[in-house]
Amino acid sequence: MNKLVAAALLAVCCAAQAQTTPPDVAAHQRQELKRGDPARWYKADRSTAAQLRTLRKEINAAYAEAKIGCRKMSADERSDCMKEARDTYTADLGNMRELNYAANHMDTSVYETTGR
Repeated sequence: MNKLVAAALLAVCCAAQAQTTPPDVAAHQRQELKRGDPARWYKADRSTAAQLRTLRKEINAAYAEAKIGCRKMSADERSDCMKEARDTYTADLGNMRELNYAANHMDTSVYETTGR
């Protein structure tokens, strides 16, 4: 049963990825995943400069994904989507230091959210 669930999840993930990821990038990702997780994934960005470089890469990747999604919309929706993506990108770049600070100083307290 677990293999069936895993196969179904893989199919859903691949379908979702195919919707936004260019085919050449998806093929490269599949090749890299066959080798396992890169060691860099488990090495922390210790300096603020390294964290900001990583954050900039993430912001750029999110913007690229948003633009791909916008291009698939109808013409009348596309311009609004692209404007929103551009605005988010600009705001995120402008707030990089604040975003990095917030990520490094997250409150790890446990809060009761059931309303009891």
